[in-house]
Amino acid sequence: MMKLPTLTVAMGLMTSMALAGADFADTIYSGGDIVTVNELQAYAEAVAVKDGKIVAVGARDEVMKYQGKKTKVVDLQGKTLIPGFMDAHGHVFNAGIQALSANLLAAPDGQVSDIASLQQTLRDWVAKPENKKLGVILGFGYDDSQLREGRHPTRQDLDAVSKDVPILIIHQSGHLGVMNSKAFELMGVNSQTKDPAGGKFRREEGSQQPNGVMEETAFFGLLFPMFAKLSPKDNEIIFNAGIDIYSRFGYTTAQEGRASSSSVKTMYGLAQKNKLKLDVVAYPDIQTATDVIKAPYLSKTYHNGFRVGGAKLNLDGSPQGKTAWLTQPYFVPPEGQKQGYAGYPSMKDADALRYVEMAFKNNWQLLTHVNGDAAIDQLIGAVKQAEAKLGKADRRPIAIHAQTARLDQVESFKELGIMPSFFPMHTFYWGDWHKNSVLGVERAANISPTGWALARDMIFTSHHDAPVAFPDSMRVYSATVNRVTRSGEVLGPEHRVSPLVGLKTQTLWAAYQYFENKSKGSIEVGKNADLVVLSANPLKVDPMTIVDIKVEQTIKDGKPVFTRQADSKNAMSCFESDRCYKLASHTLAAGGVFPHVHYQ
Repeated sequence: MMKLPTLTVAMGLMTSMALAGADFADTIYSGGDIVTVNELQAYAEAVAVKDGKIVAVGARDEVMKYQGKKTKVVDLQGKTLIPGFMDAHGHVFNAGIQALSANLLAAPDGQVSDIASLQQTLRDWVAKPENKKLGVILGFGYDDSQLREGRHPTRQDLDAVSKDVPILIIHQSGHLGVMNSKAFELMGVNSQTKDPAGGKFRREEGSQQPNGVMEETAFFGLLFPMFAKLSPKDNEIIFNAGIDIYSRFGYTTAQEGRASSSSVKTMYGLAQKNKLKLDVVAYPDIQTATDVIKAPYLSKTYHNGFRVGGAKLNLDGSPQGKTAWLTQPYFVPPEGQKQGYAGYPSMKDADALRYVEMAFKNNWQLLTHVNGDAAIDQLIGAVKQAEAKLGKADRRPIAIHAQTARLDQVESFKELGIMPSFFPMHTFYWGDWHKNSVLGVERAANISPTGWALARDMIFTSHHDAPVAFPDSMRVYSATVNRVTRSGEVLGPEHRVSPLVGLKTQTLWAAYQYFENKSKGSIEVGKNADLVVLSANPLKVDPMTIVDIKVEQTIKDGKPVFTRQADSKNAMSCFESDRCYKLASHTLAAGGVFPHVHYQ
């Protein structure tokens, strides 16, 4: 396995070396397994922390020399201490929107199993006193692959909930959505509305009338203007809701992986007022938000917990939504498409190259959304041309998702220095769907091909892409290690990884992705005291039970930011809590998110 070039090897081994002036620790942890994720000192008996930094790691007797009168000694009581999880790719801001919406997810994260239960969930949500006056019904997370009918809801299905109140529901992929007739009326969408480049309004059979389902830019073109109308206060509430959920799952560093200008300004403004609970790295959309990919937002260091780390580029769509751009056809084409349909790109090759060159010229780290192998080819081609023109450098471009990467493309990643951030959670949530409908047996088995990367001595990360899925660190971990589908099948056993590698993908290797491995990602002297207490040691339990491990405490810079109580609900229960409804009542002003504009 490739060694990270900046591991603080000497400091990690010398437990007796304290930082200058650190005579006594603020806190010492002992009494449980301590998994350092430092290959040269894999386990420790105790860890000492002072001023948010780790000052000693090693044998308990040695570390206890840092105990003073004011030192708090924490007994782990047999639990396990690991480095804080780092969000390799997600949308912490959008996760807040998910928390404020009706929960349309299927089991195990929700209760929607068919169109009828989806409709009832929306009725129950709007029946809440806090939501009746909002003038809009908002739902998140429906998944046509998990609905008994095996199709997307239509505007008529939503009209059955309400013909008078606009309704928007968002697909779990985040790349499609459905509106009812009233919402389309308010947005000016009708039979004369043309499909935008890189998107599609699905139509009723034998008619040009939109059936309610919107794909890609057709969906984003309506969604973004809606949420652009939210006030700064509304955005703050949404962002804080996302931060809260992330902390509950053990994340000490979060990502907003496709930020708008307004969300960057909101996050930056909050950080100027008070230090954020977690570190947040934002990657603004390179097509629409270059105004915030500069100082004071763009920075290699955090300002009270926030920084812009680079730019985000989007080259295709969703495999489970069947909008990702493939070189070979979908196994079963989606509704309205003929055999041979292989998805579509978000832009032309020349535009992709222009954006890659823009990022390289400005020394912006570029995160590029590429699900389909045709989109991956487009990225590889653009990086090759940009490097030929501008020269090689450690720019560390990231291929986000890279789900259908072929073996030759993984080899190109290594050659070009493109780091893949894979999405193995798909093996659980949509593994059966990929095998039986999206990709077929062979391609589905190689989705998120971590085994090919490991065999080539590459490092990679694993992510949740919240709000596509909950930012559930243990489900990310379990899927990366086990690759077990909902039906219990192992999808691509050759791509299973060890529990230690699975842990690295969310800690040390994620820190490397962010250029932060000198300060984060492992429990070593001199690094930030970003830590998580788990209910069990994931390196010792049956790997199939990793998903059941609980985050007991999240510690950021030496201070607890989340502690699980014995009777507390987990983060997903936010959907049923009064807290979220109260947040929603502050956020969605009556009808205010539906502008009266005509969509061209």
